[in-house]
Amino acid sequence: MTRRFDESAARKYGIDPAEIVQQVDIEKNLAVLGNDLTFIDVREKERTKHVHRLHPYLGKFIPQLVELFLRKFFRPGEWVIDPFAGSGTTLVEANILGIHAVGIELSPFNVLIQQVKLQKYDIAALEKEVLDALHRTQRFSQQLRQGTGTLFSTVSKRFETSSEYLQTWFADQALQEILFYRSIIPDYRYQDVLRVILSRAARSARLIPHYDLARPKKPVRTRYWCIKHKRYCEPIQEAIKFLRRYSLDTIKRLKEFDQLRTDAQTLILQGDARTVSLPIQRPLDGVFTSPPYVGVIDYHEQHRYAYELFDFPRQDDLEIGPAFKGQSKKAQQEYVEGIVKVFQNLIPFLRPDAKVFVVANDKFQLYPEIGRRCNFELVDLFHRPVLMRTERDANRYFESIFYFRNRN
Repeated sequence: MTRRFDESAARKYGIDPAEIVQQVDIEKNLAVLGNDLTFIDVREKERTKHVHRLHPYLGKFIPQLVELFLRKFFRPGEWVIDPFAGSGTTLVEANILGIHAVGIELSPFNVLIQQVKLQKYDIAALEKEVLDALHRTQRFSQQLRQGTGTLFSTVSKRFETSSEYLQTWFADQALQEILFYRSIIPDYRYQDVLRVILSRAARSARLIPHYDLARPKKPVRTRYWCIKHKRYCEPIQEAIKFLRRYSLDTIKRLKEFDQLRTDAQTLILQGDARTVSLPIQRPLDGVFTSPPYVGVIDYHEQHRYAYELFDFPRQDDLEIGPAFKGQSKKAQQEYVEGIVKVFQNLIPFLRPDAKVFVVANDKFQLYPEIGRRCNFELVDLFHRPVLMRTERDANRYFESIFYFRNRN
């Protein structure tokens, strides 16, 4: 088997090239898809291009993978659905290709991210609002730093919160800046954009090590050795630098996507994909989705700072395969039942020959059973190594892309 990928890059990301050759049929991927599916040559900047990095999201798949399959198997004007829409990767890539898309998502915060990514904006008005909110918060931050007495000696109003989480995970100055920014959001038209900016800033401004943004265990309030910077670092005391950085970055990314987007329709539904009703009139041409993996991520908990800030309702108990339920045989069976119910809920809306693509780390080999129970014919199966991680994580794994065809 010819090795078409960069072996040195594979080693860099912690995978032995021989292991890739053993587990991935590189020649098949190239012959069928025109791509080896390693995406080693895709830089991090491209993996997180335009709105795909509008807000960090643990567990999303690489947009180049979605683009490749949508371009290969679907045509502009067709309809696809992602019943686990997450941060909206499928929806964004479908829009760029002129493919109509439906996204279903349980988490209200994830729905917020999707809506902000896909909304059509008056870019000039958006930029004016984002910069105005930033400048007002910068003035407030300067007031916090003035005076020789207490930190708040020149500030006319101190913001309070009853959230124990916010009080615990943020330094006093950072929390005041965050709460001030939150208080002025109702003054603007594009409030959801400001909420995403604030959430992203809050995520970075927590009292956590610089290298542990995804799954921090406890607040850090003293000097610590930073693995990321290879030196001692101080706990984060302010949020304004992150608000400044992400305000400018958000404007830039929304402008970039505005130049790429098409008039394809996008329908975003918040709810449980096992039971939600689809308000659509024509049969869907296919599915492209990456369901949760068994016992890996608690999707509500990873964005707890946002839930606390905006009082989003939490529905952790409705998550399929959450980390808090583990990976026991019982958890696996509950997972299978949940995924089957999702697809059974979609089947009445799918064309009889609809293409169903599922991206999964199927280490428990659950998806062949899921496919059989849904009366999906397995057309093909592709494998790929996951080499690039945006979060610090020693784990490495291989993904499978199941290509089913609806036979109902």
